[in-house]
Amino acid sequence: MNKTLDILALTIAIIGALNWGLIGFFNFNLVQFLFGAGGLTRIIYAVVGICAVYLFTFYAKTGGTSYE
Repeated sequence: MNKTLDILALTIAIIGALNWGLIGFFNFNLVQFLFGAGGLTRIIYAVVGICAVYLFTFYAKTGGTSYE
């Protein structure tokens, strides 16, 4: 895979996870605060979701979920 794409996807997924942490702990949605409640926010959520799906390929790189 492309290392730059891997790093970008991982960075976006981490930012998304931090946003979910803020929602869970403080009921504060940083994405919605920065970009409003419109279509741009939905696009950002979609990009985070696509990155998460892409990151499933990391399991193949590590040999699956074997716990040996």
